[in-house]
Amino acid sequence: MCGIWALFGSDECLSVQCLSAMKIAHRGPDAFRFENVNGFTNCCFGFHRLAVVDQLYGMQPIRVKKFPYLWLCYNGEIYNFKQLQKQFGFEYQTLVDGEVILHLYNRGGIEQTASMLDGVFAFILLDTANRKVFLARDTYGVRPLFKVLTDDGFLGVCSEAKGLINLKHSTSLCPKVEPFLPGHYEVLDLKPSGKVASVELVKFHSYKEEPLHAAFDTVENLPSGSFDLETVKSNIRVLFENAVRKRLMAHRRIGCLLSGGLDSSLVAAVLLKLMKEINIKYPLQTFAIGMENSPDLVAARKVAAHIGSEHHEVIFNSEEGIQAIEEVIFSLETYDITTIRASIGMYLVSKYIRKKTDSVVIFSGEGSDELTQGYIYFHKAPSPEEAAEESERLLKELYLFDVLRADRTTAAHGLELRVPFLDHRFTSYYLSLPAELRIPKNGIEKYLLRESFEDSNLLPKEILWRPKEAFSDGIASVKKSWFSFLQDYIDQQIDDLLLEKAVEKYPFNPPKTKESYYYRQIFEKHYPGQSNWLPHYWMPRWVKATDPSARTLKHYKSATQE
Repeated sequence: MCGIWALFGSDECLSVQCLSAMKIAHRGPDAFRFENVNGFTNCCFGFHRLAVVDQLYGMQPIRVKKFPYLWLCYNGEIYNFKQLQKQFGFEYQTLVDGEVILHLYNRGGIEQTASMLDGVFAFILLDTANRKVFLARDTYGVRPLFKVLTDDGFLGVCSEAKGLINLKHSTSLCPKVEPFLPGHYEVLDLKPSGKVASVELVKFHSYKEEPLHAAFDTVENLPSGSFDLETVKSNIRVLFENAVRKRLMAHRRIGCLLSGGLDSSLVAAVLLKLMKEINIKYPLQTFAIGMENSPDLVAARKVAAHIGSEHHEVIFNSEEGIQAIEEVIFSLETYDITTIRASIGMYLVSKYIRKKTDSVVIFSGEGSDELTQGYIYFHKAPSPEEAAEESERLLKELYLFDVLRADRTTAAHGLELRVPFLDHRFTSYYLSLPAELRIPKNGIEKYLLRESFEDSNLLPKEILWRPKEAFSDGIASVKKSWFSFLQDYIDQQIDDLLLEKAVEKYPFNPPKTKESYYYRQIFEKHYPGQSNWLPHYWMPRWVKATDPSARTLKHYKSATQE
């Protein structure tokens, strides 16, 4: 996890523009560098480093003697860099996993490069010999990337939007900043003036397709073409374990977020098992957050005891949560209701990890709800096919919601997030299964995933079959959910008249509740006029919901009242 920043064709003094790069310093607390591009006085790179691999030669932009005309700034982890080295005979000059990008590009161009990378990444690659700039982002957008491109060819690129919004440019008072689409690469021509022109934007991978790099995966060919249930369950276990194993690549201490729900518990259990197998000497630290006696704390305690982790509990009260709202919204760069609610707990637990422990590489369970149809509202899907379509829509939009939350709340405190449920090979296999296998069954969501680990003894049965809790609800007491505390406070901050005029003040995505109005006010204070970063609010489908919380859905109420 790092912060990357680059400018091409700046009309303004670079020493002034570079101040914008300091807005993302939290992403790389270990080291920092600005570097001008030889021969292009108005182009430069900025890099904030979190040193996770190759402490000595890991600074960026990465340049190697073999390719003096290539400059690479990237944020991410490439898990298959050693397999690719073996396959193609690459001679690496550093221990940095991202160096493989230079070798792949030299061997086969940008399309093959992006398609061959098994990992999470956002990168800027400059080829001064061929006068090209390339941008690319991983399939699910686990690593963030934003860009601004003006009509006259000034390009700014950054890990977070906050590093671009105050850039100065002669022809534009406020250049339009937008997220770079996941699963895409862009080719731009670099002119002698340092300005650029976009040539093409290409989608290089769809999450339903088995990725090109699967041919060189450590897991050989699995039994395929058969949807025999035992074979399917075995494949799910093998691919998930492989997803966790490849993410153990780190020179810094590994930890794991643990809510006590199915997803984070599976990640923690498999992670600890594999850490023992490869003889990692230190104990796995797991981290749970909640209000006093919240369901998540109780469940996480059971899991930690079962797997034998060094468990940490972070207990917060409603006042601490409310005080964090503004800094959370600033970190997130969104005003989405459910994203903000869920982010407060994750932000506070990340703060604790940074201050009180030496864990830096943090595993988490994001992506499972979207992939395995874990949201309560999937019980209301009209058909397995529509449920499958909804699952794919959620995965496509992850970069706007849960993946955004997970990245920004951890990155704000200089931590690196790893999300095995979003492994390319695992997700493409799961999505290839017949739609009727993936739907909720017997009133239980994620039935197939749970059933796959039924006989593994990785988790206590009551955790393996624990019903879905929204993270923002699971951290609060059963009697009063976290969003109820929030709404009580916000009711006093926003009067009815303000809400009545919300459509006039905020015509795009107008707030419909006092809570959403409150969040929007804070967002507009820090990012005025940037409401288009969120195309729509996250809301459940097939139910008449006015609030995204699972606790407002009938299925949830009936389950908790039994």
